[in-house]
Amino acid sequence: MSSNPFVTALNSLYVAGEIAGTDPDVVKLLSQPKLVMEFTIPLKMDDGKVRIFNAFRVHYNDAQGPVKDGTRFVPNLDVDTVKALGFWMTIKHAVAGIPAGGGKGGIRVNPAELSEWELERLTRAYIRSLPLKGAWIDVPGADIGTNAKTQAWMLDEYEQIVGYHSPAAINDKPHEVNGTVGSMEATGTGAFYVTMEAVKDLGMANDASVAIQGFGTVGGVIAKLLYNEGFKIVAVSDITGGVYAQNGLDIEKLQKYSGETGSVVGFPGSEPITNEELLEVKCDILIPAAVQSVITDKNAGNIQAKLVMECANGPVTPDGEKILEEKGITIVPDVVTNCGSAIVCSFERIQGLTDNYWDLDTVLSRLNERIIKAYKKTVNTAAEKNTSLRNAAWVNALNKLSKAIKMRGWV
Repeated sequence: MSSNPFVTALNSLYVAGEIAGTDPDVVKLLSQPKLVMEFTIPLKMDDGKVRIFNAFRVHYNDAQGPVKDGTRFVPNLDVDTVKALGFWMTIKHAVAGIPAGGGKGGIRVNPAELSEWELERLTRAYIRSLPLKGAWIDVPGADIGTNAKTQAWMLDEYEQIVGYHSPAAINDKPHEVNGTVGSMEATGTGAFYVTMEAVKDLGMANDASVAIQGFGTVGGVIAKLLYNEGFKIVAVSDITGGVYAQNGLDIEKLQKYSGETGSVVGFPGSEPITNEELLEVKCDILIPAAVQSVITDKNAGNIQAKLVMECANGPVTPDGEKILEEKGITIVPDVVTNCGSAIVCSFERIQGLTDNYWDLDTVLSRLNERIIKAYKKTVNTAAEKNTSLRNAAWVNALNKLSKAIKMRGWV
């Protein structure tokens, strides 16, 4: 089966639709996005030359509310990836009980190749080029290659266009420009909460061994939180490579080292390991927290973990998942594990619309409550339907989406 992420997303739709008994017309409607925008951005570089950048934005489905979230700046971005990400965001919002639809977008670019001034101009041009945007239409958030700074630029550009302040129009902004505290750590923190519940359900000890692919905003956060709880982090990797230590890595020292050198590679007291090798190390918990389609039918048979926590979007392909299930490996799906960012982005929008800003304890408490509720409902549906956690999460989401779609008279 293809490792195309949109094919992976559609497979989840069709399987869960059968289990849930979803109206075929609803499935047909959800099998394609409502709106796909693909455009080019000409940018005069610092040296005076002009480069043309391909950009995208997808409104996947807005039956439950305005579309929201993710803007990805990566060199290999394509329309199918953006469609898949928008679909997953639609499902995440439904799973987490958020009154919003799914949106995703980005630019095909390597931000590391741009000066800060070039990146700012490109980011602002992206917002100017979006024909549909705003707190009640489409709220772009951050993703791979974007951060609090790019989101602040987006907000400023949007507010200059409309001529008034509208903090709810952009997500993942710095707190200083009316963002929410805890935003950038939300995905990793939420994944940590879910992991702790899954560990309890499986009867694992808090000194279980963990391997994490991806050591950025998501992987770095969950690594530190698990390390602080006593888990043994045996392997970590980033885009440049990875490190392994059978007796565990000192995550605090590793984060300091990575911050100083720009990579985890070469960390003292560790052995080098590739991103591909990391997935196959012997461990109790495997956390793919980088990109999609990294566990396939080619390597799933070599996975040695007992529990896979999908912190990335779509890291396991359908064929890879079948093999993991045959091996008795539990998979907590991305639409549950990494929906913490979607939840906190919803909090951010609420705060921006009401001009009432919460402290970190309030954000984390409400995040914990919301994401654990989503996880437990998924577990209960899986038991009721005798199916996987992924199918159960999608069943729960499809039931909500189907009702909204039918109430609107779309089918």
